[in-house]
Amino acid sequence: MAVLRRLTQARRPTTERTVQAGEAAAAAAEAALRTGPATDREPARTAGTAEAARTAEPAGKPAKTPRAPAGNHTPERDDPHAAAFFDCDNTILRGAAVFYLGVGLYRRGFLTRRDIARFAWQQAWFRLAGTEDPDHMADAQHTALGLVAGKRTADLEAICEEVFEEVVADKIWPGTRALVQMHLEAGQRVWLVTAAPLEVARVIARRLGMTGALGTVAEARGGLYTGRLVGELLHGPAKAAAVRSLARRERLDLDRCAAYSDSANDIPMLSLVGHPYVVNPDGALRRHARAQGWRVRDFRTGRKAARVGLPAAAALGVAAGAAAAAVALHRRQRA
Repeated sequence: MAVLRRLTQARRPTTERTVQAGEAAAAAAEAALRTGPATDREPARTAGTAEAARTAEPAGKPAKTPRAPAGNHTPERDDPHAAAFFDCDNTILRGAAVFYLGVGLYRRGFLTRRDIARFAWQQAWFRLAGTEDPDHMADAQHTALGLVAGKRTADLEAICEEVFEEVVADKIWPGTRALVQMHLEAGQRVWLVTAAPLEVARVIARRLGMTGALGTVAEARGGLYTGRLVGELLHGPAKAAAVRSLARRERLDLDRCAAYSDSANDIPMLSLVGHPYVVNPDGALRRHARAQGWRVRDFRTGRKAARVGLPAAAALGVAAGAAAAAVALHRRQRA
């Protein structure tokens, strides 16, 4: 199994910027662990098992304690060398954390309607093509960095807190939250790993009682964003680099760790650990999981899968059409 994982990783390119992004994410996660409220390592691993279930529930709904699906491996209790790593988008959250942040920024005047229309078109293209367009990713990255350049880091952190309260709390998959709880109750460290900004990742991880988060690190000096990333987006191979770096720092044995994701982009991360799980998988990851014998957990089963998939694609198609119409109208007015 270990040889197979190394072969899988070897097929995927790792650049200097990829390693830099992973190291920056791991360094920030470790620093937060040592300077945050839970300075004692043991509370950092186990805290939040009951509280996370309460805070993850939308306001006005009773707290529930979901159960992990049957057939999972049983985590070793209080194993100091084991941990669990969870992807965010469509693994823990229904949808993308960055999209919800974008909605929150739009409501606060940070984004224009043109920005939202452009992002809707890019998201529609992604859903139809099934893969990211490098130009689209670069455009989204450039827009986001331009928005925060010169802004105070504390301001974005406050906005992330507000956005979570508004729209994210009721988007958490109960089944995946149960898996998080399972590892926490075993006394293991549990980490969120996402391409979303570190500020977003930390809010979600904290609300779920997780140990911490690995996310994309934006460069800051003197409490202000410079408009540049440290390395690149924490995406694909960069996630694996971050997990590997954190495991080295925290003395984790990756063969005793678990990882969860929905996307084939995260095969490098899933291939690192001894217990890979795929959650709500895309087609490519489902096929890979079958070939490798990985466990599959799909919380969109039956009619729910149809409700999540087809209407979302239809809505994005409408948004793309609206964006195209807006562009055409703008051009006509200028003519």
